[in-house]
Amino acid sequence: MFQFTRLPPLSLYVHLPWCVRKCPYCDFNSHALNSHTLKDGLPEDAYVDALLRDLEQNLPRVWGRRVISVFIGGGTPSLFSPEALDKLLSGMRARLSIQADAEITLEANPGSAEQAKFREYRALGINRLSIGVQSFQNEALQRLGRIHGRAEAIKAAEMAHAAGFDNFNLDLMFALPQQTHDQASEDVATAIDLEPSHISYYQLTLEPNTLFHAQPPVLPDNDLTWAMQQAGQGQLAKAGYAQYEVSAYAKEKHQCAHNLNYWQFGDYLGIGAGAHGKITDASQQTITRLAKQRQPRTYMDSAGTPRGIQSERPLTRQEVGLEFMMNALRLKEGFDTGLFIAHTGQQLSLVDKPLVQAEQAGLLQRSARHIQATEKGQRFLDDLLALFVTE
Repeated sequence: MFQFTRLPPLSLYVHLPWCVRKCPYCDFNSHALNSHTLKDGLPEDAYVDALLRDLEQNLPRVWGRRVISVFIGGGTPSLFSPEALDKLLSGMRARLSIQADAEITLEANPGSAEQAKFREYRALGINRLSIGVQSFQNEALQRLGRIHGRAEAIKAAEMAHAAGFDNFNLDLMFALPQQTHDQASEDVATAIDLEPSHISYYQLTLEPNTLFHAQPPVLPDNDLTWAMQQAGQGQLAKAGYAQYEVSAYAKEKHQCAHNLNYWQFGDYLGIGAGAHGKITDASQQTITRLAKQRQPRTYMDSAGTPRGIQSERPLTRQEVGLEFMMNALRLKEGFDTGLFIAHTGQQLSLVDKPLVQAEQAGLLQRSARHIQATEKGQRFLDDLLALFVTE
């Protein structure tokens, strides 16, 4: 079915599912700390033990392979103590071959309690932070249900610098409830002034199974949203942040290696409650997707056993072609056709029909060696990707 000439790069995603409070726009697998299931507090030790059992169960799938990046996401992973993260990282290093210069990212909130831990996180070998600022406007942060304000957001970036992080990301959203064009521009300007190496700048969307989806706030209209996006992109470009993906902007040599591996259809192990993985097996000529139990208590009770895996299935040729395109076409510079062949084990003819349709619609441009979305295709990315769904 597949013909792999080499295995793609391998990353590791670790999910820590707890937050202080669930944000009304968040559709990630996250759980509030005040949940009735946490009567005895955050179960750090039990959860880290479960993560390591989970990892051990996955090891036979990746024997001999080196991990190029680690991303610890959530939830709010910075709620975990440095001691718990030290136990986790030490356990991972003892079980996996992690590249010496691997990018190791920790998601963090701007709260003062998390900031105090930044130096200790850096000492553990975590070399990149991703700080969920979202906005620098106090009113906007309140509407988003965030527990921090402008001052804490600014202080978090300053503390990241002080702790020795020369590589950190600020998450910033636009098209927020009641947001004006000037407020969106001010947010971008403030983020730039804080000199992160990377800025994720993306539109607020109302995702299913969120409070905002059930009770939609009033958002800027499409014309204002597009104007905000264009203005923000101009500000970022002028400040030296090159766009390399739909919502990702980086200083030179500071693209996120972990996310790039996703977008280039690399492999990744996923451990933790609700974590997903994608693993290529050259001996079996398969690509398999796995998902772990979503509920934290169920996950902790079952991690490392067959019951801990909620789903496991091989991808079909058509699914592989679709998934590759849905990731790689997000990249500003597109991709070399050889990458498709190497990472899918298929010839490009698998998706020839939608490629032709996209090219005829002016959404995509291609040569024998390279494919990328046009400016029109980047603006109407959903329309472009929909062509591949029907294949």
